[in-house]
Amino acid sequence: MKVGIIGSGGREHAICESLNKSDKIDKIYCFPGNAGTQTIAENINIDVENFEKLKNFTIDNKIDFLIVGPEKPLVNGIVDYLEEHDIKVFGPNKLASQLEGSKIFTKKLCEKFNIPTAKFGIFLNIEEAGKFLNKCSYPIVIKADGLAAGKGVYISETFNDAKLAIKEIFDGKFGEAKQLLIEEFLDGEEMSFFIISDGKNFKQFGTAQDHKRALEGDKGKNTGGMGAYSPSRLENQNLNNKIIKRIIEPTFEGLKKSNTSFKGFLYAGLMIKNNEPYLIEYNVRMGDPECQTLLPKLKTDFGLIINSCIEGRLSDLEIDWYNDKSLCVVLCSNGYPDKYEKNVEIILDKLILKENEFLFHAGTKSIDKKIFSNGGRVLNIVIKSKEFKDARDKALNILKEIDWTNGFYRKDIAYKVIDE
Repeated sequence: MKVGIIGSGGREHAICESLNKSDKIDKIYCFPGNAGTQTIAENINIDVENFEKLKNFTIDNKIDFLIVGPEKPLVNGIVDYLEEHDIKVFGPNKLASQLEGSKIFTKKLCEKFNIPTAKFGIFLNIEEAGKFLNKCSYPIVIKADGLAAGKGVYISETFNDAKLAIKEIFDGKFGEAKQLLIEEFLDGEEMSFFIISDGKNFKQFGTAQDHKRALEGDKGKNTGGMGAYSPSRLENQNLNNKIIKRIIEPTFEGLKKSNTSFKGFLYAGLMIKNNEPYLIEYNVRMGDPECQTLLPKLKTDFGLIINSCIEGRLSDLEIDWYNDKSLCVVLCSNGYPDKYEKNVEIILDKLILKENEFLFHAGTKSIDKKIFSNGGRVLNIVIKSKEFKDARDKALNILKEIDWTNGFYRKDIAYKVIDE
């Protein structure tokens, strides 16, 4: 089979690597891909927002199916568009993608179907939201409604912090804002819970823990993700059952009553308190960098899984995993998540990876066989191991070896499971 991957980050490189191992896959295209994907696939420089060009290339090159990596094209309806042209594609349609595209859509669904989540209010302007702040207990959480590349969430410790967050959102920091969400702060520990669905049935697809804050000790600004580990230390069968019964199944029931279904990866960002789950948010695709920690542990042929989902046959398949732990450390450009320099060379020629060590490119590009930075998050070092500490030590040693002076990374990924 010929397959195409839409996207250019670390998640898409990890997907590309997994598909490259598949007995079912002969050829991979990446749109547009990065310096890592081009070593195992053919990068095609098409803007992922240009649905017509993607459609034409897919038809002309007889690509069997497409996988959509990032959220923006999903929310903008790429799946609906491609399916109208009889192209097989893995990912949710535009309506189902509102689970990520609008936090308010998800909150209203939670309210209607009794899905446990934080108490919330919806506000249409600065004045209305500002008045509400006087009644709040702090900290509180303030969220931009639409897509914000993982950065549109503020945990405001004081009235002044909250006031600034509201102003930034309504001033358009994350795009045009017609409304925002203010919700209570849930005190607990976060967990990322993944499922895969073919539109009729779903299966669990692992757990992970992301590290969003830029600085060690979970301090600093929110980012797209500085690292992750899998599985979550909170995972247990009793909790898994609660998540499925109280959160996942009612969500799919709600979509069904809206005359749609969910096909693709669904990522539930949860807060766990006393082994009780609360939904923080949904992502309608694999997380980044959680994806990079999950896929190296997958034993079942990834191409077979995706094709089974597209054909509505997921229930016929068992998904098997290696019984290992996995950890990812993200190398970022200095200045990220604010201003940072691009087009800085990274020398990787002498780097030799051993078994269970993985390097996934994110914000990179290749020019004349040299590799240059092309984004805020640049490389992902992923280690599969029996122990988290061993995984982190190996990842940090590789980063020392790379020795990229234009970058920084957190040295404390998985500190809660390693250092306690």
